[in-house]
Amino acid sequence: MDIKRVAIDAVNETIVMTVVQMDYKGQVAKRINEKMPLATVKGFRKGAVPKDLVEKQYGKAIKQEEVTKVVDLALERFVQSERLNLLGTPLPKVNEAFSWDAEELVFEYEIGLVPDFTLDLEAKNDIVKYVVSADDKLIEGQVERIQKQFGTAIPQEVVAADSDVTGTFTNEEKGINNATTIAADLFKDKATFDLFIGKKVGDVVTVNTKGLFEDDHQLMDVMKVSHDDVHGLEVEVAFTIEAINTAELAELNQELFDKLFGAGTVSSLEELKAKIKEDAESQFATQADQKLLGDVTEFLIESTKFDLPAEFLKKWLQTVGEKKLSPEEAEVEYARSEKGLRFQLIEGRAMAQSDIKITFEDLKTFTTKNIRQQMAQFGQTNPTDEEVQGIVARVLSNQDEVKRLSDQVVAEKLLELFKEKANPTTKEVTYDEFIAASYGE
Repeated sequence: MDIKRVAIDAVNETIVMTVVQMDYKGQVAKRINEKMPLATVKGFRKGAVPKDLVEKQYGKAIKQEEVTKVVDLALERFVQSERLNLLGTPLPKVNEAFSWDAEELVFEYEIGLVPDFTLDLEAKNDIVKYVVSADDKLIEGQVERIQKQFGTAIPQEVVAADSDVTGTFTNEEKGINNATTIAADLFKDKATFDLFIGKKVGDVVTVNTKGLFEDDHQLMDVMKVSHDDVHGLEVEVAFTIEAINTAELAELNQELFDKLFGAGTVSSLEELKAKIKEDAESQFATQADQKLLGDVTEFLIESTKFDLPAEFLKKWLQTVGEKKLSPEEAEVEYARSEKGLRFQLIEGRAMAQSDIKITFEDLKTFTTKNIRQQMAQFGQTNPTDEEVQGIVARVLSNQDEVKRLSDQVVAEKLLELFKEKANPTTKEVTYDEFIAASYGE
């Protein structure tokens, strides 16, 4: 067999395989001999069919099967021996003139190659690493929310200025159907809440989403509108009132502090505010890290230039998956996934350049930390090592979980690498300023 690569450009090649009789003749003959005792042809007893008739009836199909096996195995070994770094899998080229009766059988496969490119993690950029602080306004608001949450709800007949109103926002066209609780300070224009004053359970109040909140992104929380739809959304939404309450605020005492944080952890309002600040800023740090990772990702995708075998990948997309795609559908799917593919390649290059590897110990350590955090959230603050490791073992026995957690470990390692190499500018902001920077128009 002769097999060779024909370069088209830096990311596209064709593998050409020429198969001759010597490559498959022996195996075909063996299969014919095995078939003879089982062959049935009208006019002959089973097992007594002449060999030429067996070859005539079964030979072509057997030849095609054996040649296909030879080609598949040779192609796999060639890709390995040449150390080809492929995108997708080889695609057979259609040859209208191909004949199984030819002395030499020529098979061609299109392949797409991973591009070679330079990755500069230290390239000049304007990326910002945000350090988000919890200001007094946020802390005071959280204290009041705690007092409301643990206070006594007093049902009311009608909505008043200090009411908490529970109900459901709906808009059938936009698929909005979300239950929530609102109060006067929710809306950008406090006069909007006046529309609810005097209303009763069962009444419906209609408002427009445009300019309803200080930040349009609140639509994501209050009405479960997707991020892509929040900007400039201007539709009427109906709020059906289901409950009306005022809150008798809970007293800020040791009983409440212990209920919130465990016995003796907090013993004064000042310590409560300090704990709120600490917990909030820990959450903000995670959000800031996610934004940093996203910003670096976008920068690297935009600044790292390389070609992809786009046309090959579009054809390949038509052949994979349970549902075969049309050329038009493959075009759309490629456009949707191209940016993700580019970053996947950048991510791999970054890890290779920096010699980052994910070991089982890394995965186990990360999973252990996650399990302890989750247990703490449910009040199990001092689990034994034996309990934790038992859960870790069960989690890591699930391959889907291993894949999910491995991706998180990679993201964590890349984040640390990007912090070091990209050298972002550090900027201290409030949470409101961070939200504006993250989701601003």
